[in-house]
Amino acid sequence: MANYDFKELDQKFAGAKEWLSREYKTLRTGRANPSILDSVQVSAYGSMQPIQHVASVSVEGPRSLYIQPYDTSLLKDIERAVAAANLGLGTGADQSGVRVTFPELTAERRAEFVKIAKAKLEEARAAVRVARDEVWKDVQEKEREGELTEDDKYQLKDELQKKVDSINAELEAAFEAKEKEMQS
Repeated sequence: MANYDFKELDQKFAGAKEWLSREYKTLRTGRANPSILDSVQVSAYGSMQPIQHVASVSVEGPRSLYIQPYDTSLLKDIERAVAAANLGLGTGADQSGVRVTFPELTAERRAEFVKIAKAKLEEARAAVRVARDEVWKDVQEKEREGELTEDDKYQLKDELQKKVDSINAELEAAFEAKEKEMQS
C-alpha cells in the first residue's frame, strides 16, 4: 500500500476537537467555572486586558467565583467588564474583590444551552467533513496522476473513514459529557 501522510488531517481534527472544548468551557452549566470568564476583557492601564492578566479567579463554592484584582483600583472596571460580558452572572464588589454568582438554571435555560452545545458539535463536525473532503480529493488526484493504484486509493479511503469515525466519536463524547454536566 502506498504511504499517505495524514499529518495535516490529524492536525485539523485535533484543532476541531480543541475548538469544541474551548467553546464548551464558555457554556454556563449552573456550576461555578472560572473558564467562563476567559472571554472577559477589562479596561486597565489604557488597554483591554484579559481578566486573568489583572486578577486571580478562584472558585468559592458550587455557584460562586471570587475575582481578586492584583491592583484594587481596578475593582470597578472588573465588575463593569463582567456585567458587560452579558454572561447572565450576578456580580457584587467588596473592598478586596468581586464576587460572581451563578444563578440556578431553569429547565428552559438548560434546554437552550444543550441546543447551543449541539450546534457547536455540528460546527466541529462540519470542519471534520471539510478536512476529510480535502484529503479525499488529494487522494483521487494522486490516483489520476498515477502516484497511487486504485487499490491504494480504496485502502486510503478506508483508513480515512476510520480516522473520521474516531474523531466524530470523540466529538460526540465531548457533547454527551457537556450535556450531562448541564442537566445535573
